[in-house]
Amino acid sequence: MKCFLTSISLIACIFNYAQKNSSALNKKALVYTTAEKTDYRITLTDTLHFSYMGQPVETQVCVFVDPSQKFQKLIGIGGALTDASAETFYKIPAGKQQEFLKAYYDTMSGIGYTFARTNINSCDFSSDSYTYIDENDASLRSFSLAHDENYKIPFIKEVEKAANNHITLFVSPWSPPAWMKDNNDMAHGGKLKPEYMQSWANYYVKFIKAYEAEGIPVWGLSVQNEPMAKQTWESCTFSAEDERDFIKNFLGPTLAKNGLSKKKLICWDHNRDLIYQRVSTIMEDPNAAKYVWGIGYHWYETWTGSAMQFDNVARVHETFPTKNLVFTEGCAERYDAKKINDWNWGERYGTSMVHDFNNGTVAWTDWNILLDENGGPNHVGNFCFAPVHADTKTGELTYMNSYYYIGHFSKFIRPGAQRIITSSNRDKLQTTAFINSNGKIAVVVLNTSGDKIDYNLWINGNAAQTTSLPHSIATLIIE
Repeated sequence: MKCFLTSISLIACIFNYAQKNSSALNKKALVYTTAEKTDYRITLTDTLHFSYMGQPVETQVCVFVDPSQKFQKLIGIGGALTDASAETFYKIPAGKQQEFLKAYYDTMSGIGYTFARTNINSCDFSSDSYTYIDENDASLRSFSLAHDENYKIPFIKEVEKAANNHITLFVSPWSPPAWMKDNNDMAHGGKLKPEYMQSWANYYVKFIKAYEAEGIPVWGLSVQNEPMAKQTWESCTFSAEDERDFIKNFLGPTLAKNGLSKKKLICWDHNRDLIYQRVSTIMEDPNAAKYVWGIGYHWYETWTGSAMQFDNVARVHETFPTKNLVFTEGCAERYDAKKINDWNWGERYGTSMVHDFNNGTVAWTDWNILLDENGGPNHVGNFCFAPVHADTKTGELTYMNSYYYIGHFSKFIRPGAQRIITSSNRDKLQTTAFINSNGKIAVVVLNTSGDKIDYNLWINGNAAQTTSLPHSIATLIIE
């Protein structure tokens, strides 16, 4: 009898081992790589096959994936459709325009952007300061989109067409008209005058409805771009209490009254440094919080590595898990053509995106998707980098490495994808992972070190060996 039971146990053990190996052999992973000092740019570099590994030992480098643990769903990844981007687009030849559109919005030959932002009134990345109404027209009777009909509206429509109308667009103001503010200036900060709060709330409604009448759907809006910034360009300051009360007493009720309550209202829309204080002030008032769908944030408070204050985003997600996190703006500042090929630009994007998604972010937005050879146009000289630059004299396009780093997320992690657990047992390998609606798992592995690192991609006890090149990013698609 004992021998019989031993035989059964042995058969069961062999059967379980075979099952594990069988399922492993049916899995493969395609590896797409971008790496410094190589020609790899989202290039298919390897096909991995899994075999049973079981418990790894301490000396084995691993990236672990657990699809059973699911978190937030992705809404989209994309960039801002500013006046500067639109004007630059129409300065290049038609063939290059089509190349640009495919590069960003085609899901096969491009990186498949699906998310976008545009400005209400002018911003620094406009060729001039403008509004949509006449001076002192508090009733907004003169409201007109004539300015945007020159470049921005046609450009957004081209983008919508290139993306097969799968663009999720949100809008943000940089400043109310000057006469609505206490400094009588669209720039240099200033505050919205109390007597114009309702008129300004009505302005958002006018803009959204006017854009939608043009055939451009608006998914959401933020209250104010960078409400704590006093800039030399369009800016308007709101304290946390100011923003809370404006949402509660004016903007929220006005959206609801005009049939726009389903538009996603985003508060803060500024840096990670003050995000917890701002959000807690608003969310602790239920009459304001009920109108707020999410929290937007930028990265300009710091520059590199752990100093990017990712923990502040995590604290907000832990405390207010029912509100959605959106990265609403980031770019490399202070344009210098001599530095356009510096590898650190892409690594900044990769680092931010890995940590932002791991901290609960549901959508991620780069700043200008296209700028000219000077990092503009910009009416205040605040020239910056964009993932793609166009030389308006020659018509040529330059793709920065940041374009490819963003593409490692946007191309392979599609709207509706759900984040799953991934972890690394070496700090030089940063990682995040999502499972797409088609069942394919996308694992992003970022290596900002100068080391070549061999590692195992481990999932459910099965593993496949691969290598992370120095200063590289890879997306591994488990099919």
